[in-house]
Amino acid sequence: MNRLPVLVSPYGPYADLALHVHDLTIRGHHAETLLAADQAEAITLMLGDHRTHRVSRLGRMYALRSLGRLDEAMRIAEDLIEDQARLGGPKATDAKIMADAAEVLINLGRIDEGLHYAARAMAVLEVAPRKGLRYFSAMASLGQAARCAELFELADDAMRRCMESFENPDDLYRSAAELTHIELWLEWALRLEQVGRVEDAANLFDKCVAVLENLTDGGIDSPLGSAVLAVCYTKSGRTAEAFELVKIFLPKMREAGQSNETRLLHLAHGLVLRATGEWRAARREFRAALELSVLRSQRLLFQYELAITAVLEFPGEATQAVLESLRGHVEALWQLRLDRRTMLRQAYRRVELEAARATADLAAASDALTGLGNRRMFDRQMSTVTAGGSLLLIDVDHFKDINDRYSHGVGDRVLGEIAAILRSHCRHDEVAIRFGGDEFALFLATGEDEARKVAERIRRVILARDWNTIVPGLKVTLSMGLAACQVGEPGRDLYDRADAHLYSAKRSGRNQLAAA
Repeated sequence: MNRLPVLVSPYGPYADLALHVHDLTIRGHHAETLLAADQAEAITLMLGDHRTHRVSRLGRMYALRSLGRLDEAMRIAEDLIEDQARLGGPKATDAKIMADAAEVLINLGRIDEGLHYAARAMAVLEVAPRKGLRYFSAMASLGQAARCAELFELADDAMRRCMESFENPDDLYRSAAELTHIELWLEWALRLEQVGRVEDAANLFDKCVAVLENLTDGGIDSPLGSAVLAVCYTKSGRTAEAFELVKIFLPKMREAGQSNETRLLHLAHGLVLRATGEWRAARREFRAALELSVLRSQRLLFQYELAITAVLEFPGEATQAVLESLRGHVEALWQLRLDRRTMLRQAYRRVELEAARATADLAAASDALTGLGNRRMFDRQMSTVTAGGSLLLIDVDHFKDINDRYSHGVGDRVLGEIAAILRSHCRHDEVAIRFGGDEFALFLATGEDEARKVAERIRRVILARDWNTIVPGLKVTLSMGLAACQVGEPGRDLYDRADAHLYSAKRSGRNQLAAA
């Protein structure tokens, strides 16, 4: 039967379902996102499309995070991390999920844990391929996590790398990242202004204006860019231009439910009104922005602007005391920000040490010739095997004859080829072992019926392989013994049963599988 060609997506064969979920949350329609995620996850589970299911779950997590339902978002993040460890995937995807978890943890106030996940994401991204959508997405997530921790320098660097991952400067994703980068600069500038670093803040406001005006001249029409530009105009004294943007975009964004853009436009409007002495109207705008704020850092920003407005409208000791108290709180948070930089460096160092130990452990448990696990790894796996799994023992038939007839070099090449085939038949949570000479083992995470199918596939692949490409006349076959682990069965007993089946296969003529 002929089939139409289908584009292969890294996000799964039914990627459009998950991309619709992401599109809704990107546009700020978070309640609709959750409904779409319900449908996408039900369909992808039914169809067995686990990759698309994970992508949809990620979109759900973003929506929950934006709605302030952080505990629910964190449960999804933990599930995604567990799935990624079990099912495997590209390094950049690992890093993205860890960075997203870091952001949720930081917003929950679990700073230590959040910075540890951020450090893990950083370490993975150091060795991940630095081009393409996966790296872009992971770096964007790391930048967002750093921004939530007010680690603006790290966020700035992450967003720069994010944009550099696309060679085409006109790429849509790159343009979106550039707008996010500018929004980061705005938040950084507002924080700098609060702690008295007015000149540094002014430089960043000017930088935002220059880049945004250039984007506008280049034909990029973005509500987010216009909202950020309106705030930066007010901070640069260009209140008339800011007001024009507010008039155009605030009603549209409010009607469309775009809370982020609406919040920024309310801020810009409040600043314009305050600049003209309309204190009460300015307070109304700042309160409107405050009501749209989900995160503590956002709320603090508008509380600060309200306090300044109160001092201007009702000068006196009471309002001044409130403002001074708020400034003290802001400065204390800024000091915490500096402490987090140290904490992140320490967390990154811990991650490096953990990786070094893991590498050393892996080397000690690896076979030098084939790269599979060695006898040490075999013993470790035997101590942890549980019901539901199976042990497959494998011997190369007449391997001594291969060495004697063709040389040990040829024998080593045969072992390397077999190891590669065994490795290719292992899932993420399964282990291939060479524990001596021509003896191999596979720890399979399946029951006997599925394990038989895996063993037979391996045997047929070995049998069909054209071994003449190594040396003319070479033939290689395998004998196999399989045993499925029973409830409460010790590893030693499982091994004895598999070994007995292996010898049964040899006595019955070799090149076959024997099982219970």
